[in-house]
Amino acid sequence: MNICFVISDIKTEAVGTSVVLMKKAHERGHTLYIMGVGDFIFHHNAPMSLRCTRVKTNLEYENADEFWAQIQEDAAKKKVITSKDLDVLFLRNNPTEEADDRRWAEHSGIAFARMIQQEGVLVLNDAYAMSHAYIDKLYFEELPSSIKPDSLVTRDIDDLLQFWEEVGKKMVLKPLEGSGGQNVYLIDEDKKNLTQIFNTISSQGYVIAQEFLPEVSKGDVRIILMNGKVLEENGEKAVIRRVNSDKDEFRSNIALGAKVEKTEYTKEMQKIVEVTAPKLINDGLFFVGLDIVNDKLIEINVLSPGGMEYFESIGLPSFTTPVIEAIERKIEYKKLYNNKMVNKVLATMD
Repeated sequence: MNICFVISDIKTEAVGTSVVLMKKAHERGHTLYIMGVGDFIFHHNAPMSLRCTRVKTNLEYENADEFWAQIQEDAAKKKVITSKDLDVLFLRNNPTEEADDRRWAEHSGIAFARMIQQEGVLVLNDAYAMSHAYIDKLYFEELPSSIKPDSLVTRDIDDLLQFWEEVGKKMVLKPLEGSGGQNVYLIDEDKKNLTQIFNTISSQGYVIAQEFLPEVSKGDVRIILMNGKVLEENGEKAVIRRVNSDKDEFRSNIALGAKVEKTEYTKEMQKIVEVTAPKLINDGLFFVGLDIVNDKLIEINVLSPGGMEYFESIGLPSFTTPVIEAIERKIEYKKLYNNKMVNKVLATMD
């Protein structure tokens, strides 16, 4: 299998979910290419070209950090391939994390991936699904209200004040397009700095307000889904709890100092997965992260869900093997049916 991972930039990519998945694909003997989101090349009436780093087959390493360090050393040694050389394109860049001077990178990965998908390459997640779910917090609002906290999306502060009253004078504000817990604020009864906070967030676009869930003090739970099901390996589920050691910090993002620990997969979580899965399967979203507080889904991550690099550190499997095996099966199905299966269907097929 020839598989290409699209990330933001090889030089700046940290060792995370993308890297551990690359490592597993390499160890299973697949031809592995890696490219930045700025490395697509389009020429009219020709297959899409991609400027990639091809991973050497003879790498020697003991862990993901050493694996990635060797690849970064070779990052400048790129070769141009075309879509005809690929079986799979795995989109792993996160547009919401791009800096202001890289606005061009926000939409280009998905846009070029749509064109490659039309040329017969299996694209994961489905590129048209990614276009639809590009603003994942808005995609989240398409899910049934029974599994979500009450919320509002607006650019008007008067709307927020009315919502604040309706949810008991305690709400969380965050940008509609954002990630990593950045610019996320808790507004309680004193409304401290509300105008300043609103102006900060609304300068970036729409503001989303969610009712505050007191249970968030115990952290949130990240669940990785694959093909609409909880990712599993050796009888274990890809479920971790993220807890911030700072009791005054309500956000549980690892980037903000939260720690990960094993946790139980509860009936409430199962219900959320059961309600969410049909839409993910229908839309062609192969690899997705859910963030849950108690019995409510607070966020869905479809652009570049992470967290897999922490599983082994808390005594869980890496969960990378079933992901790569699932992609291998999809390529086999594709070949068996002479490339006639629709990408969107194949993307979430077991």
